[in-house]
Amino acid sequence: MVAFGKKLRQSQIQEWKGYYINYKLMKKKVKRYTQQIQVETEDRQFVLKDFSRLLDSQIEKIVLFLLEQQGLLASRLSKLREQYDVLIQQPDETKISELQELYREIGRELLRLLFFVEMNAIGLRKILKKFDKRFGYKFTDYYVKTRANHPYSELRQVFKHVGLGAVVGAISRNLADLQDFQGHHGSYISIYDQPAFSHPDPVVHSIKSAVEGLSNSTNFLNFLGRHAFVMQEELPTPSEDQDDGQRYHFMSLLLNLANTFLYMVNTYIIVPTADDYSLTLGAAATVCGVVIGSMAVAQVFSSVYFSEWSNRSYMRPLIFSSVVLLLGNTLYALAYDLNSIAVLLIGRLLCGLGSARAVNRRYISDCVPLKLRMQASAGFVSASALGMACGPALACLFQTNFKIYKLTFNQETLPGWIMALAWLIYLLWLWISFREPPPHQTKENVVPQEVNYSGQIVNAAVENGYTQPLLTSSEAKQDNEDDDGDEDCDDAEEDPAEIQKPVNSIVSAYRLLTPSVKVQLFIYFMLKYAMEILLAESSVITGYYFIWSNSSVAIFLACLGLTVVPVNIIVGNYISNIFEERQVLLASEIMVCIGIVLSFHILTPYTVPQYVGSALITFVSAEVLEGVNLSLLSRVMSSRLSRGTYNGGLLSTEAGTLARVIADGTITLSGYLGQSKLLNTTLVPALFICVSSIIATCFTYNSLY
Repeated sequence: MVAFGKKLRQSQIQEWKGYYINYKLMKKKVKRYTQQIQVETEDRQFVLKDFSRLLDSQIEKIVLFLLEQQGLLASRLSKLREQYDVLIQQPDETKISELQELYREIGRELLRLLFFVEMNAIGLRKILKKFDKRFGYKFTDYYVKTRANHPYSELRQVFKHVGLGAVVGAISRNLADLQDFQGHHGSYISIYDQPAFSHPDPVVHSIKSAVEGLSNSTNFLNFLGRHAFVMQEELPTPSEDQDDGQRYHFMSLLLNLANTFLYMVNTYIIVPTADDYSLTLGAAATVCGVVIGSMAVAQVFSSVYFSEWSNRSYMRPLIFSSVVLLLGNTLYALAYDLNSIAVLLIGRLLCGLGSARAVNRRYISDCVPLKLRMQASAGFVSASALGMACGPALACLFQTNFKIYKLTFNQETLPGWIMALAWLIYLLWLWISFREPPPHQTKENVVPQEVNYSGQIVNAAVENGYTQPLLTSSEAKQDNEDDDGDEDCDDAEEDPAEIQKPVNSIVSAYRLLTPSVKVQLFIYFMLKYAMEILLAESSVITGYYFIWSNSSVAIFLACLGLTVVPVNIIVGNYISNIFEERQVLLASEIMVCIGIVLSFHILTPYTVPQYVGSALITFVSAEVLEGVNLSLLSRVMSSRLSRGTYNGGLLSTEAGTLARVIADGTITLSGYLGQSKLLNTTLVPALFICVSSIIATCFTYNSLY
């Protein structure tokens, strides 16, 4: 991993070099401030004032250049418009093609400008994070709060690309009109009547992707894919994409997603019947919390060793996972005839030890090309959601009771037998069809090309001569030499040799967590805790208050699971494009809190509409919160956590798994107070954690800009 300062220097468009954020200067300023305060030659008030002025001047330089370039592009578009008007009156196929190419040239220039804006936005975020870390201030909070919402805000020009939309619209509309006129002779009135043009120009597609990344606008596919939290470098290099292309194999990806689906089915298929199974084996109904949670307990450990194992292989850990899950489900089913709650718990623990979700994520991150990674991430999330819905749905079909020899097949044991068979079939399919990808090649001394926010390499501008050569060897050497010898360790104040290495322990990873990242992980913990309380105790609560059958509980849980995709369609296509992500984050937390409050049983009789309505609010809000939370987490988390065993994906998985373990333990412990008090007793800690997360979000709200 190359430090950001070096990436910025290497990736600069040479003729625009003087207009980029002077990251090196500001980094030195921060270091000098630290030394001056330590020897008490300057007070903190002066430091804050001086650094604010420096940052303002840097942003003004960027914004004025941006406006100048927008004007030049607008002038060229205006001249092309005159040619367009003449051409429409006297159509000529050759001239139409020439005009299209001229629009594409401007589009490629716009891509360079978008990349320029994105590089500066990343630099600003990083220097603010560095200042906060050195001084222990909430400078980012102050700076964003005073600048972002001001009527003359220059900060919004950098982070929200104000004004570029008109240029994007002009290029997109005219290229689409020319394409339609050339191919169909005006089959529709305008692009506004056909916003989803069937064959968009490649340049327009690249511009659209870059703009979506800059503005954090999104669509259903992107929003859904964010739930996967597949970590990647901020600025991937061309060799990464080429290497990924060699490692990519569609059937292997499909098997990877099938593993995700089956594991989620395996997790939730027992939820409707776990309380009855516990009663059958002589335990209390609320022991279902331990039965369900034992899988999560084992997953806390399995996530680490599977993440480590995936550094060397993908097929072997998937085979191991399948074998362990096959054995675990067999023991779960046999516990009935053996009349042993211990065998039941051992079976579920083995199922947790077979959790290969860390491998599933790493395969997508390491082996799927950048252009397909978001689709693969969305597939990962969809497979998880479908498995979550299918698990309880399958459980409601097992309303039978028969014996073969001494083995009993009923609603308690059939989930185990069915899943054992499913994992056996999957194991055979895996053995026959999975292709182990070649090992990663070391990516060193690679000069990055221009990359847009979506991770797609902008080769078009290079191919057409619109960029100057990057730094020569002598220039790079000179530029890399800091006057004070300060190395560019952006993410941590560490030895410069260490900054390029992946994190090698949980402790090292924890040291890289800023307050914003810790809050985001806490929010993830909260939403997983609330969801697990809702799902794991559903069979006990509905049985006590409403006398629901196992089939009714299964249908209810399946319906909750099926809300995942439509909710993400609404939020991804509409809500997240109207409001900022941090606004959606806070609103979703408040809605989860409202859902929890509405779930309490106080005085009046507990009714089905109250339970179902509050459960729906809690679950849907938590789903929305998960996507937004992980999206923000990927932005504020250190880039050192994008690779290696102890990556950001592992940290979020551990936070979520720990939440499930504690939630399931809470259910079992609360059961000792009696089923009549179970609901309120489990909701109290959920409410406390939710309120705490809202307060923590308010304290770090402006750092999420």
